[in-house]
Amino acid sequence: METLELTGKVHDEKRQGEAFAPFAVEPLIYKKKFYIESYGCAMNFADSEIVASILSNEGYGATKNFEEADLVLVNTCSIREKAEATVRKRLTEFKKAKQAKRGMLVGILGCMAERLKGKLLEEEKLVDLVVGPDAYRTLPALIKDAGTGQKGVNVLLSREETYSDIAPIRLDSNGVTSFVSIMRGCNNMCSFCVVPFTRGRERSRDAFSIFKECEELFNNGYKEVTLLGQNVDSYYWVDEQKDMIVTFAKLLEMVANISPSLRVRFSTSHPKDITDEVLFTMSRYENICKSIHLPVQSGSTRLLQLMNRTYTREWYIAKVDRIKEIMPECGITSDVIAGFCTETEEDHDDTLSILEYSKYDMSYMYFYSERPGTLAARRFTDDVPLEVKKRRLDEIVKLQNRISRESNLRDVGRTFKVLIEGNSKKSENDWAGRSSQNKVVVFPKGNANLTKGDYAFVMVTSSTGATLLGEIVGKSPD
Repeated sequence: METLELTGKVHDEKRQGEAFAPFAVEPLIYKKKFYIESYGCAMNFADSEIVASILSNEGYGATKNFEEADLVLVNTCSIREKAEATVRKRLTEFKKAKQAKRGMLVGILGCMAERLKGKLLEEEKLVDLVVGPDAYRTLPALIKDAGTGQKGVNVLLSREETYSDIAPIRLDSNGVTSFVSIMRGCNNMCSFCVVPFTRGRERSRDAFSIFKECEELFNNGYKEVTLLGQNVDSYYWVDEQKDMIVTFAKLLEMVANISPSLRVRFSTSHPKDITDEVLFTMSRYENICKSIHLPVQSGSTRLLQLMNRTYTREWYIAKVDRIKEIMPECGITSDVIAGFCTETEEDHDDTLSILEYSKYDMSYMYFYSERPGTLAARRFTDDVPLEVKKRRLDEIVKLQNRISRESNLRDVGRTFKVLIEGNSKKSENDWAGRSSQNKVVVFPKGNANLTKGDYAFVMVTSSTGATLLGEIVGKSPD
């Protein structure tokens, strides 16, 4: 689970970020203050930047201290039970702060809004506002209603909303990398997933608005954009006036052509939809990063069918083979679920073996947590005991850690082009950045004339389980 305070710090079980300040809003004088925390996926982080933009236009400025805020918002995730428990705990803390500050409003945004609106509003009285992912434009009116004692609620899903005309306020930590949302919703009905019910049906954003946003980021000094969607490979936008169809491969090419100095990443890919056209486009452009997040979820064909993933074990393995055939240097990461309904030891062994075969650089690994409202919750019994789930997850984690170490050891002696994102967490004498394969690389600053946002050629000299360590061997002109 990731947690992000847009006006504070990044909290993550896997990484820690730096405090950040609002981008391009300082000259304005604000009458009120807002505070946002986000939980879950990168889509939520991007949505919170849209919310920040809407609030800025209404006279709200960001604060790092929720106790002084006039408006406290929590952008939520419903993917796992742990995320919801964390949100509830924070809302309880905000309720106490509200009692101490007259006029403070507390609101919940995002994926938990629809499912828990009644409990949070009426039973537990934790919030004044409940706003779904497609209703952020109505925030000003809802805030006004809540200020008069009414409950501000809008959780309606839309078939059209993409927020393509709203320029997000960039509140990211380094001024070098940024997220750009290219689509909303999801048409895949994976039985374990609540996203289709909380974010609605899939719709793609205007390709030219995406291009413009990425171009403006580059002109403002950003060197990397990550194109976001629940399933980016199904991006499909039609301009009927120009008789033009833009697929994801075409969109990648459009953004890559902004400048060779602008790196392009994307997340997430569904194995059934990533095409050879996308892979060949990636291989053709040096600045499209050679890294694909390709969630497998399970290595068992039987479980994949229960999960409604629409591919088999053999089909997934063939996709991994195809990626490595077209881009031998491409890094692959994944998502893995342990203990899904009816999972047997044989199914679990299939998952372990597909990790071994695919050689993921890294995986996000969880044990199954039944989410109310999903197809799995309605159709299947969550019958794998918790202790078995935890044991299987532990085996998956230990295997992935070994594979990750081996992957990093293979990089020792190789030279990578690294985008410098800032100081290392451990020392201001070291730079930290990422390779095209999305691996973190740390190296001494030395006497090289480099700064944040520059590209450096770094030879890897050693590694840890999660990080490559190296030395500068040259500066890239890009």
